[in-house]
Amino acid sequence: MPRWSRGFDVDAARRHLRRHDPVFGTWMRRIGPIAAEPRWRKPFDPVDALARAILYQQLSGKAAATIVSRVEAAINSDRLHADTLARCDDATLRACGVSGNKLLALRDLARREAEGEIPTLRQMSVMDESAIIAALVPIRGIGRWTVEMMLMFRLGRPDVLPVDDLGIRKGVQCVDGLDAMPTPKALAERGEAWGPYRTYASFYLWRIADFARPVRLPVKRSQG
Repeated sequence: MPRWSRGFDVDAARRHLRRHDPVFGTWMRRIGPIAAEPRWRKPFDPVDALARAILYQQLSGKAAATIVSRVEAAINSDRLHADTLARCDDATLRACGVSGNKLLALRDLARREAEGEIPTLRQMSVMDESAIIAALVPIRGIGRWTVEMMLMFRLGRPDVLPVDDLGIRKGVQCVDGLDAMPTPKALAERGEAWGPYRTYASFYLWRIADFARPVRLPVKRSQG
């Protein structure tokens, strides 16, 4: 059974993309080199990562970090798992700022972990992307996009293209000079030219979307 390594050669990816898509390559030169993701080499726990992804959803980074720190204090652990989350009842977690929907998601994640449904990091190393997505999206509160982010930024899979991501779609709109963002289906077809390095193309598309965003003058807002 093949084993997937974490990360890929970004120099090879850069050369490949520039050679196979000259228009995209022009934008790549404007942006400059993008380094490898440092988290590719760091071990992590998929269950803990998914729990944190649930807690961070739809919140600012600062607000989510505050809630996570409260949960860690309540469970007396920096690892969010079935056994540690079981140390607190629902009322205690809600008091930490965890919403009702996120609490249900955490409990579902913990139940699935306890029943052996969540693949370990070692198991993921011999699973392809579609198998990992299929294993994780049934978890309440975990969608395809969340799993794709894990595949790209933590597992270092080289050929992931999050077609539903607005930043990615905006980046393609800029590259191709489109009047509107492409649909996910059109983006998937467009992205075939970037394989097998669609992850690295995605890194550039996010940068391109930011690069092309018009500068807005600050607007005074009421503090009341």
